[in-house]
Amino acid sequence: MYPSRAFCRDVRRVIIKVGTAVVTRDDGRLALGRLGALCEQLKELNSKGYEVILVASGAVGVGRQRLRYRRLVNSSFDDLQKPQNELDGKACAAVGQSGLMALYDALFSQLDVTSSQLLVTDNDFRDPYFKMQLSETVNSLLSLRVIPIFNENDAISTRRTAFEYSPECSGVFWDNDSLAALLALELKADLLILLSDVEGLYTGPPRDPHSELIHTYVKEKHEGQITFGDKSRVGRGGMTAKVKASVYAANGGTPVVITSGYATDNIMKVLHGENIGTLFHKDAHLLTFPKEVGARAMAVAARECSRRLQGLSSHDRSKILLDIADALEENENLIISENEADVTAAQMAGYTKPLISRLALKSGKISNLAKSIRVLADMEEPIGRLLKKTELADGLILEKTTCPLGVLLVVFESRPDALVQIASLAVRSGNGLILKGGKEARRSNAILHKVITAAIPDTVGERLIGLVTAREEIPDLLKLDDVIDLVIPRGSNSLVSQIKESTKIPVLGHADGVCHVYVDKSANMEMAKQIVLDAKIDYPAACNAMETLLVHKDLLETAPLTELISDLRTEGVTIYGGPRISTLLNITEARSFHHEYSSMACTIEIVDDVHAAIDHIHRHGSAHTDCIVAEDHDVSEIFLNQVDSAAIIHNASTRFCDGARFGLGAEVGISTSRIHARGPVGVEGLLTTRWLLRGSGQVVDGDKGVTYTHNNLPVES
Repeated sequence: MYPSRAFCRDVRRVIIKVGTAVVTRDDGRLALGRLGALCEQLKELNSKGYEVILVASGAVGVGRQRLRYRRLVNSSFDDLQKPQNELDGKACAAVGQSGLMALYDALFSQLDVTSSQLLVTDNDFRDPYFKMQLSETVNSLLSLRVIPIFNENDAISTRRTAFEYSPECSGVFWDNDSLAALLALELKADLLILLSDVEGLYTGPPRDPHSELIHTYVKEKHEGQITFGDKSRVGRGGMTAKVKASVYAANGGTPVVITSGYATDNIMKVLHGENIGTLFHKDAHLLTFPKEVGARAMAVAARECSRRLQGLSSHDRSKILLDIADALEENENLIISENEADVTAAQMAGYTKPLISRLALKSGKISNLAKSIRVLADMEEPIGRLLKKTELADGLILEKTTCPLGVLLVVFESRPDALVQIASLAVRSGNGLILKGGKEARRSNAILHKVITAAIPDTVGERLIGLVTAREEIPDLLKLDDVIDLVIPRGSNSLVSQIKESTKIPVLGHADGVCHVYVDKSANMEMAKQIVLDAKIDYPAACNAMETLLVHKDLLETAPLTELISDLRTEGVTIYGGPRISTLLNITEARSFHHEYSSMACTIEIVDDVHAAIDHIHRHGSAHTDCIVAEDHDVSEIFLNQVDSAAIIHNASTRFCDGARFGLGAEVGISTSRIHARGPVGVEGLLTTRWLLRGSGQVVDGDKGVTYTHNNLPVES
């Protein structure tokens, strides 16, 4: 639970206001999927003992749709050629109320939840007796686990139109946002959640890339600094109305969170204390933390520091890496102690063995990490390397050189050693870096980040490498396509897919590591046995571990294959079979060929030949790392040339597909994409190119005075 949201653990009565923009599509029709997801969340709250009150919007929109259709049906062709008068808002509200309530009733009935409708006007709240009766009725409904659904009765509103706030009106409330705030105080709610079509309150219009999400609204800090965008595309309010209502409720003692109603689980996230949306609280100035750095500020600082890093000499950049390696070894005991605390907490929390295996910094790991960093420091200088030199014309020389990408955002799970590898590669390649590790490695990541950044000189700045600790900050970072240049997710398929769907920033990585070993009929079976065992059991949780073993059909029911299967089982590997081999050898059939076990388990299947093996890999693999064990040269060459994976291996374990083992010093991950970098991504994968043109006063002037030669010049080593 995020510290400033600790009060959420005591919430019992919650009011949820859903905006018109949330429940309607761009064409004005109801967004049934979002409405269904909303009702499912409210059902879950209701079943967990929360007292749930809903303030609904959208009746006018529903009524407008129905009346437009009715007018169309009842109109002649001539009528349709005439200018159409705008429909009366009060009539739309009267027609839409019954339709909207019927829809809520139908959805809740499917979930075995009872709802009720309460229509109010602003004048009602001027009557003390009404307010007393309202409170008694709501308390009675909530005691029966009924969800009251409130809405302003726009059909008999005292305003001039159902959409316009008039100074002549009573002013008790002026839209459903202010109605929700008023109800929160009258009904003594513990929390008010305003669901909007954006993530929360931003410093400017949400579509402006320079706008940042405000997680906690502090009136003294933010009032007057915020630039509001347009009002709601369909409702009366918009963000201005939501902020006014939120301030009113918060000052009265009910905390408010504005968040997106488009997500299917945001209500639960708010109640679990996650740092999403914008919080309004009467003690907001006490809940914020001065040391917190915004997402944009962190990314901008990383870029500025990276430019200072690039300005250093090659010797000075290498010295930073050597200092980091020394610092890791000097603080090894402290690092191991923090890591052991993470491992213990993960075990107590019931995390899986593969995750705990990735989490633990085993004996000798710090020493190996320091050694790999020193290898990086001794590598040829990667920045400014001359790739191509061309004489465009006499005295006009063009050079193509390497340069850093800029700022990297790397999101990784479980493995704290990944933080060290990624940070050292960022320093070597001259890039700024923002890191987000898994919560299970919180203490390990914190101490490693502290040790590494302390070794970075002030001439560069420790903010070269930022560490994000809250998962809720990731959405903000993924929006910063103007200051973050590449996102590298390292983790589960769901993590990679979620990030790809959530950002415009280029994403480099792989979703799965479904790696194959194909044993051909020409294979040296003793060699095959050693390779298969190593590929599976050396580190089962690694993304380059074998998950599927393909065997030529001629090896079926031979002694070597029987021995291989027996050896795998002896080592503790659980074996599943494809449809062919499971029937023949009585092996439990695998649920899917495209499955990354990341544990002591694998799938075995029989194939007819190398072409069938290649076809199987292309249909069920993940284009990560695939291996052939064969003595037949022609067969192995077919495999090496036709398998479309990032790494293809002949007569060696898939476990060799690793940045350090490939001599890259370290890796930020293994990419299965086909653009930019592929396979283990080391320093070169974090570089791009730029052009340097050296002249002596030349001008184009329509190319009249230029004689192009385009001569390739030797690149000096």
